Amino acid sequence: MSADPPRHVLVLGGTTEARRLAEALAADPAYRVTTSLAGRVSAPVLPPGEVRIGGFGGVAGLAEWIAGHGVTHLVDATHPFAERMSFHASGAQARTGVPLLALRRPGWAPGPGDDWHFADSLAEAALRLPELGGRAFLTTGRMGLHTFAHLADTWFLVRSVDPPDAPVPPRLEVLLARGPFTLDGERELLARHRIEVLVTKDSGGSATAPKLTAARETGIPVLLVRRPPVPEGVAEAERPEAALEWLAGA
Repeated sequence: MSADPPRHVLVLGGTTEARRLAEALAADPAYRVTTSLAGRVSAPVLPPGEVRIGGFGGVAGLAEWIAGHGVTHLVDATHPFAERMSFHASGAQARTGVPLLALRRPGWAPGPGDDWHFADSLAEAALRLPELGGRAFLTTGRMGLHTFAHLADTWFLVRSVDPPDAPVPPRLEVLLARGPFTLDGERELLARHRIEVLVTKDSGGSATAPKLTAARETGIPVLLVRRPPVPEGVAEAERPEAALEWLAGA
């Protein structure tokens, strides 16, 4: 009697959680795992298993890839701000009937001593920024930097994995770095650059959270961009371990 073929899991990746899930699946002979990366980072950290880089061509392209490659389960473990890809995954699930799970780490929450201000978009953050400080530490990623390009009176320290493309703010210093970051390092960074306000997205997780602690200790306000809406009716998990339990029962 022949053994059942491994279940083929397509992980829409780019996060620490996606890589951890791929590591667990690659070590289990019951699964075949393919991780899809958007290709926005020049030298991504590749997970084990099969890897594909680049877009699918919208909902139809993703559904066609799922059907053509025998995908049995789909896990959306993209960045919480990869809004378009999440809706593409939901649309492809509706077309193919393949079970879909959204693997989303919890967002951050303010604590005692935090001075947090909220925006629903990068555009709103750019509108509110000048009232909070003239020297900004911007960690929202290079893709949306053009939103702040018109703020000629604000000095920016921008941290990203790859150099940003124009247009960018005229008063700008770029720090190329990849997390995780330490609390001591974030404290030193804020002090050395005389940062007056931190601008970031509600990405969640521990890899980049020390900047929030450093801002609290220093009394620096934080301008936090809220997460975009997610597709309704999609099963969710906060940890790779919970995703493995879902896969076992799906």
